[in-house]
Amino acid sequence: MSTTPIDDFTLASTSGQDFNLSAAAKPLVIYFYPKDSTPGCTTESAAFRDLYPQFVAAGCGVIGISRDSIKSHQNFKAKLELPFELISDPDETACALFDVMKMKNMYGKQVRGVERSTFVIGTGNLILREWRGVKVPGHADEVLDFVKTL
Repeated sequence: MSTTPIDDFTLASTSGQDFNLSAAAKPLVIYFYPKDSTPGCTTESAAFRDLYPQFVAAGCGVIGISRDSIKSHQNFKAKLELPFELISDPDETACALFDVMKMKNMYGKQVRGVERSTFVIGTGNLILREWRGVKVPGHADEVLDFVKTL
């Protein structure tokens, strides 16, 4: 189990209140995704939504982070009826702390974007587990299985 601490950060969330990592209940699942309303991100967010009651039952929160605006997040959250908050990171503050910005191939071009990644954060802002380069199918279930071991 990793025990890498993450520096504290505060960013805007869809609740209308700022999200602060240190103040958030732990354990906490943070999933980074490239873009609201794209197929993979919609599927991933829906999977976390569908399993959310089980995460809560295991005493764990869930948040999603991307570089999209709060307005975009609010629309995405409403469309998918997400029961958890989405965090806007337009300046890549959290993206930099978690090192999720990568060069990716898109339609034959190199573009800089968010690498789909998930982290479970414990007390003291310690990373308890991380998944990088996530493939969406079955991923939320795998994260939930890990959370249940805590």
